[in-house]
Amino acid sequence: MQTVPTPAPDPLLETQVFWSRYQRQILIALVALIVAIALYGAYRLYLSRRDAAAAALLANAKSAPEFQKIIADYPSAGAAAPAYLLLAAQQRTQQQFAEANGTLDKFISANSKHQLLTTAKMAKAANLESSGKVDEALEMYRRVAADHAQDFNAPLAMLAQVPLLKQKGQIEEARRVCETVLTQYRESYAAMEATRYLKTLKPAAPAASAAPVPPPSSSVVPTP
Repeated sequence: MQTVPTPAPDPLLETQVFWSRYQRQILIALVALIVAIALYGAYRLYLSRRDAAAAALLANAKSAPEFQKIIADYPSAGAAAPAYLLLAAQQRTQQQFAEANGTLDKFISANSKHQLLTTAKMAKAANLESSGKVDEALEMYRRVAADHAQDFNAPLAMLAQVPLLKQKGQIEEARRVCETVLTQYRESYAAMEATRYLKTLKPAAPAASAAPVPPPSSSVVPTP
């Protein structure tokens, strides 16, 4: 029995059939794609203009109200983060240590991954130190060194502990901190400072042993 050959498909015909069947859906998808591209472009333009405006304000800002305005009006702009730090620095120069640390806490809370995070923590520790809160400052420096060991501020946080430990009379602990800096950061500038500190930290002299008390001399009573 002779087989009837199967006709070859006609690509043009199949395309026309597909288009006529799904024309509406295809047009809707295309329109949605065009709108999405336009919206994305508009959003990128908005971000660019917003960041440029915030950066321009930051470049000319000098007072606390100006820094606060940048933070309030452009909280998501790149200029907001340095505005926090500059505001805190200005508050510190006016010895408003509690207010400065409040500003730094807001920065830390809003910028947990920022490259200036450790700088903010160091500034907070310095404010605690200036407020006379030595133990809190020490703990903050220790956390910076422990939690951000690879950060450029880590050896500086360790060195900042040394004068505080010396002030508390903890000379051996201060020496251990310097020796750790020399071991872990031997190629850094901090190692030079640690060496200088070590020269000023003399080991505690061993307690002098008490001189033996001579037994009381017995008086000789002459025999009559």
